[in-house]
Amino acid sequence: MAGYIGITLCMLVLVVRGIVMIGKMRRRRLESGLLRLMGHDSAPCFSTDGAGMIGFQNAIARERFGKRDGASLISALQDQFASPASVLYRLQSRAMVYGFAREDVVTRRGHIRLTTHRIGAARFLWRLEEFQDRGGGRGAETLSLPMLVANKAGVILFSNEAMRRLIGERPKRLDRVFLEQQLRSGEEVEVAAIAGPVRAILAEVEGPGERREIYLLPVPRANLDEHALADFEHVPVALMKFASDASFRVANKAAREALGLEPDEAPPFHDLFEGLGRAVSDWLADIAAERIPAGSEVLRLRRSDADIFYQITLRRIVEQGRGVVLAVLNDATALKTLEAQFVQSQKMQAIGQLAGGIAHDFNNLLTAISGHCDLLLLRHDPSDPEYADLVQIHQNANRAASLVGQLLAFSRKQTLKPGRLDLQEVLSDLTHLLNRLVGERINLRLAHAPDMGHIRADKRQLEQVIMNLVVNARDAMPEGGTIRIETEAVTLDQEMRRDRAVVPAGQYAVIRVVDTGHGIPADRLQKVFEPFYTTKRVGEGTGLGLSTAYGIVKQSGGFIFIDSQMGLGTVFHLYFPINEGLEEGDLAPRGDTLPRPALRKSEGGVVLLVEDEAPVRAFASRALRLRGFTVLEADSAEAALETLEDPGLDIDLFVTDVVMPGMDGPSWVKKALETRPNVPTIFVSGYAEDCLSENQSRVPNSVFLPKPFSLTALTDAVQDQLS
Repeated sequence: MAGYIGITLCMLVLVVRGIVMIGKMRRRRLESGLLRLMGHDSAPCFSTDGAGMIGFQNAIARERFGKRDGASLISALQDQFASPASVLYRLQSRAMVYGFAREDVVTRRGHIRLTTHRIGAARFLWRLEEFQDRGGGRGAETLSLPMLVANKAGVILFSNEAMRRLIGERPKRLDRVFLEQQLRSGEEVEVAAIAGPVRAILAEVEGPGERREIYLLPVPRANLDEHALADFEHVPVALMKFASDASFRVANKAAREALGLEPDEAPPFHDLFEGLGRAVSDWLADIAAERIPAGSEVLRLRRSDADIFYQITLRRIVEQGRGVVLAVLNDATALKTLEAQFVQSQKMQAIGQLAGGIAHDFNNLLTAISGHCDLLLLRHDPSDPEYADLVQIHQNANRAASLVGQLLAFSRKQTLKPGRLDLQEVLSDLTHLLNRLVGERINLRLAHAPDMGHIRADKRQLEQVIMNLVVNARDAMPEGGTIRIETEAVTLDQEMRRDRAVVPAGQYAVIRVVDTGHGIPADRLQKVFEPFYTTKRVGEGTGLGLSTAYGIVKQSGGFIFIDSQMGLGTVFHLYFPINEGLEEGDLAPRGDTLPRPALRKSEGGVVLLVEDEAPVRAFASRALRLRGFTVLEADSAEAALETLEDPGLDIDLFVTDVVMPGMDGPSWVKKALETRPNVPTIFVSGYAEDCLSENQSRVPNSVFLPKPFSLTALTDAVQDQLS
């Protein structure tokens, strides 16, 4: 057994020796081939294995680097350029993939082009081609100007003797030499010299292989031209200069006067301005570093309690080799105010559209609630336990309807019934109610101008405006005071512009409501007419009083303005055009374009009720049947027209919603009147009466009943139309 083991070991040894001998023979043949091919090459050539150990050297390589058999190529080149290990590893990795790699490297003697070829499974041929006096060669070494060569990663590949003396050592990275992160050719930089920071002009030349050749030039001693400084100081445009870190450099006279700066003040950029949405210093730093192009922004002045805005244009400039940021200031307060007014106008318009839109749905709900409550009240005695609860429901439904009416007034979409009014008569009739509103601690005074003429407005709504203003004045005087209501006839020879409104020239009746209250701050004056805005405490007001007054006045064709001073009181001015047209009784009622039918029966009759909201339709149908009417129901205009196809059906009245899916109310009624021309119509809608657009033909014998309506209002309207 032992003999077999010994024979086997001998055979393994012989096989291993054979493999080694074959490998040596192959390497000798390879080196012999390389010798014939590269032996007399003028550039040093090496062969290495996968671990970087040198095998073959041509004659020039042995002459330059000595005999390196068995040594690593890294050790042979470590004195030639920086980081030889990383360069050789990078090239060898590329050669393993592509079979070939090349890179230009800066050395002490100049530049070399290092080329490698894969010549076996794990063997490589290296060739070093030298190029002298290319930036970092012997010529650069003898330069008196400090000079270095770096790659794009910021690693310094070469520095000449002058640079090494300045730094005090052989520098490794650019961030150890320069205090600034951004280096720009032609600009002044600060160098971390051995004797302390030194300023110099940086000159950069693009080198081969993405190398950066950087030279340092002495800073010129000359100061800025005195004439240039004088021009900067007296130019009639506000100019300022800041460093890249937002520190203050200089400002001219116009800038100091605009910002209120003392001669010895030097506030940084972020202490002067705000309102960018991010740090203003970051914006300036981005401009200084050229990460974003030069541009303008509107910023608020931080040093003022008032809202003062400047349009600031930043641009990077180079001055005496130093990069600074030039700021040009233009007063933008008027522009910003106009922008705020435009935004406010859009907001108010959006709120108005929202109010008008939701009013329809709310009015349908309130019609159903209050209507069915009316039906329940008919079946209960005041002595019933549920009667008081039903009354509460009814009252709160009416309060909700009033709130929706205020929203419609603000949005100017409520239904008005204007007529010619004598202001003296209106205010005289209102005096008793106003005295009850203000209480005993407030003195109410009225002063009427004689012969003012008439205005055209809805009396009930105008009274609402006066009451809202008086109540607002009363609440501004908790300790008591005086409220004066004055009227005056005013003639404007030319248009009057005030508070973004233009009052045309003409004759106006002016109502003033004056109080001696605590007044309104100036910054709140433009907000008092906004819905839900109030200066009262929580629970003391809805914020709809003044917005309702504003909407009614504007919808009536008038204008409303406010003046106020803290501690002195507030004055509301209402302008209404004087109207000397026809008397109200001389105007033909809307829709009465055909003669009314002869006297109709006051009770009974057939009513065609068209309403797409089922709860409203159910209430209206029951209410009319309780009054003795026969009611035919339809949930759409198309269903109503289908019902009317029966020629034997006698219809006495149409009651229809205006806005419905499919065909609207006026459209189907016009079509129905072609065959039934004398049937009167009641239009009901949660929208204002203006929803009956002017481009639609007027419907004869028609009236409008706004939602929410009560049982009594509905039946009275039907009774009137059938009378």
